[in-house]
Amino acid sequence: MRRGFLPVAGCDEAGRGPLAGPVVAAAVVLDPARVPKGLDDSKKLSPRVREILFEEICATAEVAVAIAPPERIDRDNILRASLWALAQAVCTLPRKPQFVFVDGRDTLPLQCEVEAVIDGDGIVASIAAASIVAKVTRDRMMIQLGRAHPEYGFEKHKGYGTSLHLERMRLHGSTVHHRISFAPVRDCLSGGTPALKATGSGADR
Repeated sequence: MRRGFLPVAGCDEAGRGPLAGPVVAAAVVLDPARVPKGLDDSKKLSPRVREILFEEICATAEVAVAIAPPERIDRDNILRASLWALAQAVCTLPRKPQFVFVDGRDTLPLQCEVEAVIDGDGIVASIAAASIVAKVTRDRMMIQLGRAHPEYGFEKHKGYGTSLHLERMRLHGSTVHHRISFAPVRDCLSGGTPALKATGSGADR
């Protein structure tokens, strides 16, 4: 902002690691006069605090969300699908930002200044806000999937490769919401048994 770049956006995604569900990317332009207190990396916040901050962010900031579904992840690979969703979220903002902070090592093909910030969700306020929006949005989507497919327990593990999720896949196979390019899901489709090794929890991104 001191360099004259306005508006400034931050973007982040949730859901790179799970075996099921989409990658959800969010872009946020904070109002400097109304920055919610307590912004931080969404992984460091409790679900209750994330929900509260989600509502505050949406009420005070410019917010956009983009989704990369499992079929895009399987077609393009998880990294490309995630970067596509991040770029889409930025392009969907009500105002075109002049500067974009993106969490991680990879930049984005945008027609403005872009800076990648490793661990940016704990450093840059707008990235932290985007991480919260992405995480809460995706968790809500996975809860809905849990209602549609109660035998898988999506509302509990959010699609991550927990022991519960792997056991349910072993019993019931995969759904259209599973990422068939991921090895444990491929094992189910081929009639094999995925190794029951937890790879994360619903609190992870």
